[in-house]
Amino acid sequence: MQHSNFVHLHLHTDYSLLDGACEISALVDEAVRLKMPAVAVTDHGNLFAASRFYHQAVTRGIKPIIGCEVYVAKASRLDRTSSQDGERAHHLLILCESNEGYRNLIKLVTAGFLEGFYYKPRIDKDLLRQHSRGLMATSACLRGEVAAALTEGNYEVAKSAAYEYQEIFGKGNFYLEVQDQGIEAQQRINPDLVRLSRETGIPLVATNDCHYLRREDARAQDVLVCIQTGKTLSDPSRMKFATEEFYFKTREEMAKPFEEIPEALDRTVEIAERCHVKLERIRNPFPHFDVPEGHSLDSYFEKKVREGFAARLPRLEELTRKSLLRHTLEEYEARLAREIQMIQRMRFAGYFLIVSDFIAYARGERIPVGPGRGSAAGSLTSYALGITSIDPLQYGLLFERFLNPERVSLPDIDIDFCMRRRDEVIRYVREKYGRENVAQIITFGTMAAKAVIKDTARVMEMSYAEADRLAKMVPFELNITLDDALAKSPPLKGAYEREARVKELIDVAKKLEGLVRHASTHAAGVVISPEALTEIIPLYKTNREEIVTQYDMNELERLGLLKMDFLALATLTVLDDAVKLIEANRGIKLELEDIPLDDAATYRLFSEANTSGIFQFESTGMREILRRYQPQRIEDLIALNALYRPGPIQGGMIAEFIARKQGEKKVEYDSPELKDILEETYGVIVYQEQVMQIANRLAGFSLGDADLLRRAMGKKKPEEMAAQREKFLAGCRAHKIPERKASKIFDLMEQFAGYGFAKSHSAAYALLAYQTAYLKANYSVEFMAALLTSETGNSDKVVKYINECREMGIKVLPPDVNRSGVNFTPDGEAIRFGLCAIKNVGVGAVESIITAR
Repeated sequence: MQHSNFVHLHLHTDYSLLDGACEISALVDEAVRLKMPAVAVTDHGNLFAASRFYHQAVTRGIKPIIGCEVYVAKASRLDRTSSQDGERAHHLLILCESNEGYRNLIKLVTAGFLEGFYYKPRIDKDLLRQHSRGLMATSACLRGEVAAALTEGNYEVAKSAAYEYQEIFGKGNFYLEVQDQGIEAQQRINPDLVRLSRETGIPLVATNDCHYLRREDARAQDVLVCIQTGKTLSDPSRMKFATEEFYFKTREEMAKPFEEIPEALDRTVEIAERCHVKLERIRNPFPHFDVPEGHSLDSYFEKKVREGFAARLPRLEELTRKSLLRHTLEEYEARLAREIQMIQRMRFAGYFLIVSDFIAYARGERIPVGPGRGSAAGSLTSYALGITSIDPLQYGLLFERFLNPERVSLPDIDIDFCMRRRDEVIRYVREKYGRENVAQIITFGTMAAKAVIKDTARVMEMSYAEADRLAKMVPFELNITLDDALAKSPPLKGAYEREARVKELIDVAKKLEGLVRHASTHAAGVVISPEALTEIIPLYKTNREEIVTQYDMNELERLGLLKMDFLALATLTVLDDAVKLIEANRGIKLELEDIPLDDAATYRLFSEANTSGIFQFESTGMREILRRYQPQRIEDLIALNALYRPGPIQGGMIAEFIARKQGEKKVEYDSPELKDILEETYGVIVYQEQVMQIANRLAGFSLGDADLLRRAMGKKKPEEMAAQREKFLAGCRAHKIPERKASKIFDLMEQFAGYGFAKSHSAAYALLAYQTAYLKANYSVEFMAALLTSETGNSDKVVKYINECREMGIKVLPPDVNRSGVNFTPDGEAIRFGLCAIKNVGVGAVESIITAR
């Protein structure tokens, strides 16, 4: 080890979700500043921070030591009879010496949540004996079993406990821990710990229990604990640290209290040198998928794709006969063959089979599935397999925007399901691949600028009105920081400079900003593993009894695990309910995929901005744009879907786009080759795919290389952009495009790349918007009944849509115990109020009424 001869073994980060005011990147920065050779993160009872800490530390040249300060139940982890927190568990610090130890710690921490949770995630000594290999342990703080016995004057009990832990972990793998944060009890028992070490031969190690980085952070730490325990600073019963010594100390600061036992400080380096954990990406992230005898994954995948495409073929042939297909069937065949070959070469055949299988299950069970989401809609293979319902060639969508052979990374197919039945699909996946192999994904809520002001104000006992006043001074801007807010908001800056109380609040809030506030379940994320997840990552149980990962989506991706988004989309539920009501009420059986995309009534609805309840087109701003734009084709909806975002709006792109569409501005192209690419969007670069096509057509980039260019433009890294510019210009020279013109086109691409949106995502969602608008325009009663049902329980929305019905000339009849159903239902050309939408009336009572009649 270089630089320093002291290593921090205790460090509680904000991921401890109770008392750690230390963000991971700030911790690593501090370790670099102090030239620490290694650092251990040992949050209480969890490994939430472990993966992120590991990768950030390795990147900065700091050796990461993964550990956990666990809670060891006094008896069995399954015992839930104790009444006081202090009676339930002792603390024990565990550190991973090897990868085997890391896997054992994963099992211990997971069991703490899944089996032993009782106020805290607890393990017991039986579990420790089963999973002790590759681990080291120390006796921990005053709440440790050894220290607690010494505090109570029970020296022999402490000795017995020390011997037991040494027996569990093996000789040389257990240490007696001495601490001195200025607490009287520590100073009183430290001589006993030295004596115990000499008598038992168990080595001493000196540590500092770190909960924040610097001494001056103690106040912010105090506030954080109050925020997370619901207390105020004046509450005498609140959890509070006894001194301000719980910070990240140097060797010199540690040497003073332990000058008589310097070997205890040196032992931290000895422990660090023994730790050699390496977190590696999983080699094969895909779970086993059974294929019929005589088939490999690749051959079965190709068979299913070919069969799926054959099923789509009659529709394509019909469009060809009507001269509506924009490409020849030969081009479809060539594109499909290229995609199949590329997917097989990238070894993703199993992934596509897995996704198509659970979507086929959903469709077979009549669970509504979205037409597509994100870049996956650019895949003809996905279309053939039924994963998506949008023809990528018809809309000019690119496969390489989804899977790039020049930059191999796991595919990312996100799927929308009916909000009522999404869980059925997750249940199917869990049963098919093993409950132990599938889990939902954790997400961490952090304290943003407005929220941290309000939280800190409450703890400091400022009035709600005062807190709200200050929070409203923060500009409404995505991801704004308090420093940015002070720079951009004169009222906030003025209050900060004039009012001492406000200055104190903001200064503390700035230290807490961005820290983790709570853990919850990701709204859509699911991870599927080829083996039991507890062999790879730790798991956590929420207060709703959901089993989720302890690592968030970013860390799971970094480890190479297969993650998918199973999204619940209310629009799919509305569409499904409306189609069922149309069949029941009118005897018309609609297939949404077959509705015409040139329906005049639908485009009239958009042009008149009667889009209340229409997916993605309901906002006031969008309705104003619709009135000005007057959409007349599906491509118009795709473009507006892509443009209605803060960047294009603030950059004036929408105004430019509308002016060109309405003929107020001339549409010009800097090169004839651009016309074919940009004609659809009136010469404006709207989509990321257009940037790729320009690089492909003008500079000879492969579509894979063009995607790398598109990514580089989005990141705006100067060195990377300079290299890409030279490559683009060289390609244009080879294609006889003048240098000045090529440079201008590159600048144009770079300008719009920051605003560009994935056309594949916009196209799929525009199709969904069109379907909702088609039903509203042509089957108003059934659509509005379904829409009202979807908002049952939200009285404001129910009132809004009832008023919308009146404006459309649709009567909403009052509830009737003899005629109303559970939900809003058509009653002739009117809508009958649903009984479940009546305030304080439950489903059980309604079902009883319906059964009785």
